Amino acid sequence: MRACTELPTLRGVPIMDETSTLYAKLLGETAAIRWQELQPFFARGALLWVDGQADLIAVAQAVASDDRDQVAEWMAQGVLGRLEDGRAEDLLQRDPQLWAVVVAPWVLVQERALQETLH
Repeated sequence: MRACTELPTLRGVPIMDETSTLYAKLLGETAAIRWQELQPFFARGALLWVDGQADLIAVAQAVASDDRDQVAEWMAQGVLGRLEDGRAEDLLQRDPQLWAVVVAPWVLVQERALQETLH
Protein backbone atom coordinates (compact mmCIF):
# COMPACT_ATOMS: atom_id res chain seq x y z
CA MET A 1 0.00 0.00 0.00
CA ARG A 2 1.35 3.41 -1.00
CA ALA A 3 1.40 6.21 1.58
CA CYS A 4 -0.44 9.38 0.63
CA THR A 5 2.01 12.29 0.73
CA GLU A 6 -0.02 14.89 -1.16
CA LEU A 7 -1.24 17.86 0.81
CA PRO A 8 -4.87 18.94 0.55
CA THR A 9 -5.36 21.97 -1.69
CA LEU A 10 -7.68 24.93 -1.89
CA ARG A 11 -8.00 26.38 -5.38
CA GLY A 12 -4.81 24.55 -6.30
CA VAL A 13 -2.78 25.95 -3.38
CA PRO A 14 -1.59 23.47 -0.73
CA ILE A 15 -3.19 23.89 2.67
CA MET A 16 -0.22 23.64 4.98
CA ASP A 17 -0.72 25.84 7.98
CA GLU A 18 -3.28 27.00 10.48
CA THR A 19 -3.96 30.21 8.56
CA SER A 20 -4.78 28.30 5.38
CA THR A 21 -6.93 25.89 7.33
CA LEU A 22 -8.90 28.78 8.86
CA TYR A 23 -9.37 30.31 5.39
CA ALA A 24 -10.68 26.98 4.08
CA LYS A 25 -13.00 26.59 7.08
CA LEU A 26 -14.45 30.09 6.63
CA LEU A 27 -14.82 29.56 2.90
CA GLY A 28 -16.81 26.41 3.61
CA GLU A 29 -19.05 28.32 6.03
CA THR A 30 -19.79 31.17 3.62
CA ALA A 31 -23.24 31.14 2.08
CA ALA A 32 -25.56 33.12 -0.14
CA ILE A 33 -28.28 34.86 1.83
CA ARG A 34 -31.04 37.46 1.40
CA TRP A 35 -31.40 40.68 3.37
CA GLN A 36 -34.64 39.49 4.99
CA GLU A 37 -32.72 36.71 6.76
CA LEU A 38 -30.10 39.18 8.02
CA GLN A 39 -32.46 41.79 9.46
CA PRO A 40 -32.50 40.31 12.99
CA PHE A 41 -28.69 40.49 13.08
CA PHE A 42 -28.83 44.09 11.86
CA ALA A 43 -31.31 44.93 14.63
CA ARG A 44 -28.82 43.55 17.18
CA GLY A 45 -25.93 45.53 15.67
CA ALA A 46 -24.08 42.35 14.74
CA LEU A 47 -23.57 42.95 11.00
CA LEU A 48 -20.29 44.09 9.50
CA TRP A 49 -20.31 45.25 5.87
CA VAL A 50 -17.39 44.24 3.65
CA ASP A 51 -16.71 46.27 0.50
CA GLY A 52 -17.40 44.37 -2.70
CA GLN A 53 -13.82 44.73 -3.92
CA ALA A 54 -12.41 43.00 -0.82
CA ASP A 55 -11.95 39.26 -0.28
CA LEU A 56 -14.76 38.47 2.17
CA ILE A 57 -12.95 35.38 3.46
CA ALA A 58 -9.65 37.21 4.01
CA VAL A 59 -11.50 39.89 5.99
CA ALA A 60 -13.33 37.23 8.02
CA GLN A 61 -10.01 35.50 8.64
CA ALA A 62 -8.46 38.72 9.99
CA VAL A 63 -11.47 39.25 12.29
CA ALA A 64 -11.38 35.63 13.48
CA SER A 65 -7.62 35.84 14.09
CA ASP A 66 -8.02 39.12 15.99
CA ASP A 67 -5.64 40.88 13.59
CA ARG A 68 -6.38 44.29 15.08
CA ASP A 69 -3.95 46.25 12.89
CA GLN A 70 -5.37 44.89 9.63
CA VAL A 71 -8.99 45.24 10.80
CA ALA A 72 -8.34 48.85 11.92
CA GLU A 73 -6.72 49.64 8.57
CA TRP A 74 -9.70 48.23 6.66
CA MET A 75 -12.11 50.14 8.87
CA ALA A 76 -10.18 53.39 8.30
CA GLN A 77 -10.27 52.74 4.54
CA GLY A 78 -14.00 51.97 4.55
CA VAL A 79 -13.42 48.37 3.46
CA LEU A 80 -15.01 47.04 6.66
CA GLY A 81 -17.51 48.63 9.02
CA ARG A 82 -20.82 48.44 10.79
CA LEU A 83 -23.73 48.25 8.43
CA GLU A 84 -25.38 51.68 8.47
CA ASP A 85 -29.11 52.45 8.37
CA GLY A 86 -28.93 53.92 4.85
CA ARG A 87 -27.35 50.80 3.43
CA ALA A 88 -29.90 48.65 5.29
CA GLU A 89 -32.74 50.61 3.66
CA ASP A 90 -31.09 50.20 0.25
CA LEU A 91 -30.73 46.45 0.78
CA LEU A 92 -34.36 46.22 1.85
CA GLN A 93 -35.50 48.00 -1.33
CA ARG A 94 -33.24 46.15 -3.79
CA ASP A 95 -33.05 42.73 -2.09
CA PRO A 96 -29.75 41.80 -3.76
CA GLN A 97 -28.02 38.46 -3.36
CA LEU A 98 -25.53 38.67 -0.49
CA TRP A 99 -22.70 36.53 0.85
CA ALA A 100 -22.35 36.08 4.60
CA VAL A 101 -20.02 34.32 6.98
CA VAL A 102 -20.26 34.16 10.77
CA VAL A 103 -17.28 35.11 12.91
CA ALA A 104 -18.97 35.25 16.30
CA PRO A 105 -20.27 37.60 17.52
CA TRP A 106 -20.30 39.14 14.03
CA VAL A 107 -21.89 38.29 10.71
CA LEU A 108 -19.79 39.66 7.86
CA VAL A 109 -21.82 40.52 4.77
CA GLN A 110 -20.94 41.43 1.21
CA GLU A 111 -23.04 42.02 -1.86
CA ARG A 112 -22.40 39.39 -4.49
CA ALA A 113 -20.82 40.76 -7.63
CA LEU A 114 -22.95 40.52 -10.71
CA GLN A 115 -21.54 38.14 -13.27
CA GLU A 116 -21.13 39.68 -16.69
CA THR A 117 -22.47 37.53 -19.46
CA LEU A 118 -20.20 37.00 -22.43
CA HIS A 119 -21.78 36.80 -25.84
